[in-house]
Amino acid sequence: MKLVIASDHAGFPLKEEVRTYLGQAGHEVIDLGAYEVDPLDDYPDFAEKLGLALKRGDAPRGILICGSGVGVCIAANKIPGIRAGMCHDTYSAHQGVEHDDMNVIVLGARVIGSALAFEVVNAFLGARFIAAEERFVRRYKKVLAIEARYQCGDGAANPA
Repeated sequence: MKLVIASDHAGFPLKEEVRTYLGQAGHEVIDLGAYEVDPLDDYPDFAEKLGLALKRGDAPRGILICGSGVGVCIAANKIPGIRAGMCHDTYSAHQGVEHDDMNVIVLGARVIGSALAFEVVNAFLGARFIAAEERFVRRYKKVLAIEARYQCGDGAANPA
């Protein structure tokens, strides 16, 4: 699978391990940085790079890593079309794709070790959205409708 991956300085060491692991497993991994540990870099910059790469169609899925995972998850979800979820277990990683069509998995490098990160990423990559189940499609469409209302900046004025 073709993927994009990015991290800030706190996530850099784990990003390098995950990137190498995925490359050895045969995936095409586009690395959007960080390319070194620079304490002055900011996680929103990397979340935005990754989100925009997905929107352009550079890859269908992405992996974001920061210290806790929280910052890049919040930032990535500001981009319309990005459905990022922080996952530190395999169930959430595959369920987020199967039920919610999650397209970005977020890891906290200070929370999860590399061996578990590899398992979690494998669960994410092996999962597919269950479009055959009406309840998942119905819920997914509701999420898209919320995004569309607030994308224009008038969602508060026009609640559903």
